[in-house]
Amino acid sequence: MSREWAGLLERIEECMWRIPQSYKPGMLVDAVVITDEEGLASACEGEALEQLANSAFLPGICSPAMAMPDIHSGYGFPIGGVGATDLESGVITPGGIGFDINCGVRLVRTDLEKEDIAPKLKAIVDRLYRDVPSGLGTSGKIRLSADEVRTVLEEGAEWAVKAGYGFEADLEHTEEGGRMDGADASAVSRKAVERGMPQLGTMGSGNHFLELQVVDYIADPEVAECFGLFEGQVVMMIHSGSRGLGHQVCTDYISTMMSALKKHDIVVPDRQLACAPLNSEEGKRYFAAMAAAANFAWANRQCIMHWAREAVAAELGSTPSRLGMTLVYDVCHNIAKIEDHIVGGEKSRVCVHRKGATRAFPPGHSDIPKAYTKVGQPVIVPGDMGRNSWVLVGTEQAMEKSFGSTCHGAGRVMSRKAAIRARKPHEVRDDLAERGIYARSASRSALAEEAPEAYKNVNDIVDICHRAGISSKVARLKPLGVVKG
Repeated sequence: MSREWAGLLERIEECMWRIPQSYKPGMLVDAVVITDEEGLASACEGEALEQLANSAFLPGICSPAMAMPDIHSGYGFPIGGVGATDLESGVITPGGIGFDINCGVRLVRTDLEKEDIAPKLKAIVDRLYRDVPSGLGTSGKIRLSADEVRTVLEEGAEWAVKAGYGFEADLEHTEEGGRMDGADASAVSRKAVERGMPQLGTMGSGNHFLELQVVDYIADPEVAECFGLFEGQVVMMIHSGSRGLGHQVCTDYISTMMSALKKHDIVVPDRQLACAPLNSEEGKRYFAAMAAAANFAWANRQCIMHWAREAVAAELGSTPSRLGMTLVYDVCHNIAKIEDHIVGGEKSRVCVHRKGATRAFPPGHSDIPKAYTKVGQPVIVPGDMGRNSWVLVGTEQAMEKSFGSTCHGAGRVMSRKAAIRARKPHEVRDDLAERGIYARSASRSALAEEAPEAYKNVNDIVDICHRAGISSKVARLKPLGVVKG
């Protein structure tokens, strides 16, 4: 642990550490990071803990400001940051949500086992690479007019299903039903709409991916059965977001929020936390635009899933229905939601910012699919492409400790530039092949940028969340074939 933080951080549970409100004049609440000693040492090396402490300055923030164990430096909030703000006195900040609004993950189950696809694995991955557009600035198969984009912004995944890209049952297993209330296309700029026109149904670049995986370990048989998962089963994971449209929405409203700071007499220690009161005109319009971008992301993942299911089925001479290719769940990472939580011993309506964090609601919660009411919400946690991903389930402790939130992935430990310097793309591809993983990428640098060693070990992150009680292990997944953006 760095000298700066040594003696300051207070251990409050086995996997919970507090930065006291007294750390910086102006902090309105304590800040808490959920991690172990090794993870804390890693967080201390960069700006992540300082960013977490800065988030505790936001007007109306509820105690405490939080970070998940995959914490690392971001824009405004650290990635892994969670902050709940009061609806009356609180603010909303794009820096607490991120540029890729509703970047998220969905998991598709199948009736296939590993042996069923082993002879055709490379052919299936090659077809997925051909049939699902990926890469930086990619144009997709769907060309929309500006008015059609605006319809997607308000209808979300419902638009995709009505257009023939999937089934009604998919919506039942998508967070918010794939359509967030409060979305208003008129709050989204023309430039953002134009960036979205060619990109619906595209995976993008960076850490976005499509993976074929095998369930190699069941931690909770009862919950796994409820989710339709079994050992040896082939599943498919999709990670993508709102593409250029969401990025532009964030860019547009950061400028708006900079002006709002002065107008509303708000002082924050970092301009990346520029914000506006939730009940102000600026706050309302940003929320409406953010919700619209979130709807675009759900429609995007819905289209990707449709083409991916079709590609796998076609390569196997079957259909998605005959192969049992159904959606387990879709969760989002970068978003703000209006939710009910216990704050100061009382039930309160708050705006929960999740920046690189996943909702983890418990059994019986009204906002999870009826099929999962008895066990809790599925939590999909992608890892790096060489090790594992996980399915977890939400818990009551998450509601008590972390505003119903848990980790969203492994968390980077190496910048993309550093990763490219460390290894050549062909070396990463060869290493993956030795592990039995076949990889395709849209760019030469993608495999090096996303090399397994560029990330924390997701098994360690998940273990911390499990021990802290904010989500519980259900099933471990191992990569078989990877398509990177």
